[in-house]
Amino acid sequence: MQDVIRQKGEAAMNKERSDAIKQKIAFEIRDFIKRNSGAASSSGISTIWGVPLVGFADAAHPYILALKNIISPSHSIPTDVLDDASIILAYYVPFTKELAKTNSKNNRLASPEWALAYEQTNAMFGELNMHLVEYLISMGYKAAVSKETMTFDRNKLISNWSHRHFAYAAGLGTFGLNNMLVTKNGCCGRYFTIVTNLDAEPDKPMIEELCLYKKNGGCGICVRNCPIGALSLSGYDRQKCYSLLRENAEIYTGFGSSYADDTDGDGNVKNEGSEVCGKCVTASPCALWNIP
Repeated sequence: MQDVIRQKGEAAMNKERSDAIKQKIAFEIRDFIKRNSGAASSSGISTIWGVPLVGFADAAHPYILALKNIISPSHSIPTDVLDDASIILAYYVPFTKELAKTNSKNNRLASPEWALAYEQTNAMFGELNMHLVEYLISMGYKAAVSKETMTFDRNKLISNWSHRHFAYAAGLGTFGLNNMLVTKNGCCGRYFTIVTNLDAEPDKPMIEELCLYKKNGGCGICVRNCPIGALSLSGYDRQKCYSLLRENAEIYTGFGSSYADDTDGDGNVKNEGSEVCGKCVTASPCALWNIP
């Protein structure tokens, strides 16, 4: 009996310690974004973000280990980044309602504010992730960002490191009809992930379905919002969707290039411009905050 009591006590203490570490890291992320939101940084960032959500996925979770089957055999797994990876730190940064409204008008192309926010968020991620890696190292852990995070295969139209799938494993949300990960704070935002050997209790994938169409057959507004019919109730035309992203990129060439690997052997940009759209997420019930 005493052994049982002692084990329960140790388990409670370990959970309390784990929760404290996770809260500390989540605060660091939220504080960084709050301090930099709307401020003129070294990257010229002026975008304003909402309060981020933070999750901690088990690096050895069966879902994560199955990503080579779910997405592509070339998709990386956490141990490709760190040999002793234990946790995938995933966070979701929501855009503001004001930004979403600029992109929800009945126009074929994305708003310039949306394209700019996309590139400035990428720049912010670079600064924040460098800060987080250094922060985790200062706590005595190892941490790294996958080299595949900003790459994109333009033939298969997939990434070899899907932030959304890792965020799902971290319990941040469920996949909607539009293939976006819907969180309790919506899906109008961006995700990023860091690999670490943090000794914390991982979160579990969310069980509750947040997509209204998948939940009860209602909604489907994201399908109607797609300007070119790339979304349907029965599937998603990846090639058609990407054609509109490139159409936007040909217009928005002054904000940056969407992917870090977007250069040829001489370092010249191959596909300059911001590959954005967001029409399916900015004017639907799952778009922002307080999911019904």
